[in-house]
Amino acid sequence: MTIVVKDENIRIERFETQPFGTNAYIIACPETGESVLVDAPGDASVIMDALQGTNPTCILITHGHLDHIGALAELKETLKISVAAHQSDSGRLPLAPEMLLRDDDIVAFGKLAISVLHTPGHTPGSLCFLINSHLFSGDTIFPGGPGRTNTPEDFGQILGSLTQKIFVLPDDVCVYPGHGESTVLKKEKEAFAAFSARSRPDGLCGDVLWLS
Repeated sequence: MTIVVKDENIRIERFETQPFGTNAYIIACPETGESVLVDAPGDASVIMDALQGTNPTCILITHGHLDHIGALAELKETLKISVAAHQSDSGRLPLAPEMLLRDDDIVAFGKLAISVLHTPGHTPGSLCFLINSHLFSGDTIFPGGPGRTNTPEDFGQILGSLTQKIFVLPDDVCVYPGHGESTVLKKEKEAFAAFSARSRPDGLCGDVLWLS
């Protein structure tokens, strides 16, 4: 567990869970003690221990791939809280979410409010969650590139999501991805600008890096 932000307004903890090395995040309101969990990839007991001392209200799912939902059923059964996901990925989950999130929805807890961004491309129902200057990006964007896409159409879609929803955000937004370390949006915008200035092969998709 790593505390990535801790001040009087918000506390954010990151967990790299096994068996896939996927990140889960706890976002807590220090004033009220209410919290939400972003993704439920694994190590349910570790996450539940970390939630002790807070009042968890919801599990937010960035997308429905197995490496992000492996512990969802166990966490849901133990915590007895709502699960929220986009309708387009809800069929991938091991249970029906109580909340179907759409673009521009707001998830409120404690004194905090999370904005929902629908960012399809990696999956049809991929979501990012923005709170203040903190963006939880799932597998939509990583340091150095976008999430993996399976077809050129998916790649075009994720580029649209990034240019229309993510790269319009302020430079100082911190990005917390579904795998690996965080990044700052200014750095990713600059790398994407370099990518956009170069020609690229037709049919590009898969694991793409902006600067390779």
